[in-house]
Amino acid sequence: MEDEQTDCAKEIKSYWWLFLLIGNILRGIGETPITPLGISYIDDFSQPENTPLYLACLHTVALFGPMTGFMLGSYLAALYVDIGFVDVDSISITPRDIRWVGAWWLGFLVAGVITLLSGIPFCFLPKSLEKNDEDTETIPEKMKMNENKKMSGKSENQGELTMKGFLISMKKLCFNPLYALLLFMTLLQMNSFLGFITYKPKYMEQQYGQSISKANFITGVSTLPAAALGIFLGGLIMKKYKFGLVSASKMSFGTSFVAFLMSLLVFIIGCENNDVAGITVTYNGSRQNVFQDHLLYSPCNAACKCSLMQWDPVCGENNITYMSACLAGCKSSMGSGKDRVYHNCSCIEAPSFQASNSSAILGTCPRNENCARMFMYYIISQVLVTFVFALGGTGSYIIVLWSVSPELKALAVGVYMLLIRVLAGIPAPIYFGALIDKTCLKWGTKPCGEQGACRMYDANSFRNIFLGLTAGIRAPMYFLCIPFLYMAKKQVAKTKEEKKTSQEKEGAEDPTKINTKNTEPEEHAVLDAEKESCI
Repeated sequence: MEDEQTDCAKEIKSYWWLFLLIGNILRGIGETPITPLGISYIDDFSQPENTPLYLACLHTVALFGPMTGFMLGSYLAALYVDIGFVDVDSISITPRDIRWVGAWWLGFLVAGVITLLSGIPFCFLPKSLEKNDEDTETIPEKMKMNENKKMSGKSENQGELTMKGFLISMKKLCFNPLYALLLFMTLLQMNSFLGFITYKPKYMEQQYGQSISKANFITGVSTLPAAALGIFLGGLIMKKYKFGLVSASKMSFGTSFVAFLMSLLVFIIGCENNDVAGITVTYNGSRQNVFQDHLLYSPCNAACKCSLMQWDPVCGENNITYMSACLAGCKSSMGSGKDRVYHNCSCIEAPSFQASNSSAILGTCPRNENCARMFMYYIISQVLVTFVFALGGTGSYIIVLWSVSPELKALAVGVYMLLIRVLAGIPAPIYFGALIDKTCLKWGTKPCGEQGACRMYDANSFRNIFLGLTAGIRAPMYFLCIPFLYMAKKQVAKTKEEKKTSQEKEGAEDPTKINTKNTEPEEHAVLDAEKESCI
């Protein structure tokens, strides 16, 4: 009892989470010049038709980070959390056991070292990026005008860089209906996506009986390469056909909708609950729809006086999992650690089972061949869905950049990323986790007697709630695509008309300017008009 109280005190007084909080805050600050300013810089100093390809290359290369992370996470998840401090051979659980905790802390050390090394080149960047004469000539005339607008704006309004200037810029963004609607649609989609990706490894573990290590490995070698290929091909397509704001919107929403329809097939690609005596099946092997603690007891283990707080599953020769060797009625054992085998298990000797002997081994019983086949179908479907969805990934950033005025692009991307992380990245895992916990069949117990982690979920309820919540949050977004496309087309038409009127006015004042304007390719004029379409 004294040891338990000490453990409780340690758990209450632990403040290690503060280091994770501070680390993530610093990481977020460090990402600021890379994401908002970097994406805006690419759009400012590239030909309009090249911007999608450059952004696609940027995000394709960026996916190598998560890909490496999943591979490293897969390796570390197979190592025990206290590796180097305990004898691994003495541990009685394996990475397939739900109680297994991998060496997650090693990932932070490796990532920290890599981050520090990658920051060294930034120390040698100049204070400002200068443009030479050759580069200046390649910048479209439209971009030169934007630069002049920005410079004149600064001279007219000295408070541009003050808090007042920031509030004025924020007001422009908030009253930009195209940008506001895009943010709302993106928040719906990202809540769905981030909730799904957070619990995807747990879903693969509970639904298909896979270890967390294997789930991370499969994600790293299948899903992420498909996403990288989709993003790059999407950028090539947008460059080849010179997509503008409206075309990029159609492609982004279209590929997302097709991927959404394909993802609905996952509802029928699942496995049944694992056979656990007293929880999903009775001690004679028949199906059990309702679970209560007293059902864990049976005449075959009544004399053993077993604890219901212990979760140390064993797999019997009858292919039924028992919550502990005691509840299986086992009377003797041989071996130690992972190799321990239990014998003379009275519950396995039930007349309804055709087991060759009454022995049991540590761990839950493996799923059947049909479940393994379903898991393969699931992986294939995820690869296809990810590829189709990623085709429009570059288009989403193009929409953000081209739906606001040029001087607000960096701020627009920054607000876009901030709201995604605050209103999607933080709440989505919380309410997804709360609803998933509703499907728990058996909870673990902490040393202090409090409720611990869930030991077993209802596979069917888990699948329906997890996938249903993912699809339900995302579905309303597609109804908003129609008004968004209408507003985008209207704004592009308005911008083209204003540009045409401006050119005619300049031509009336100075006829030589008409000839200069006519030398600009028509496709560039159209792209520039769509690129400037802001409200």
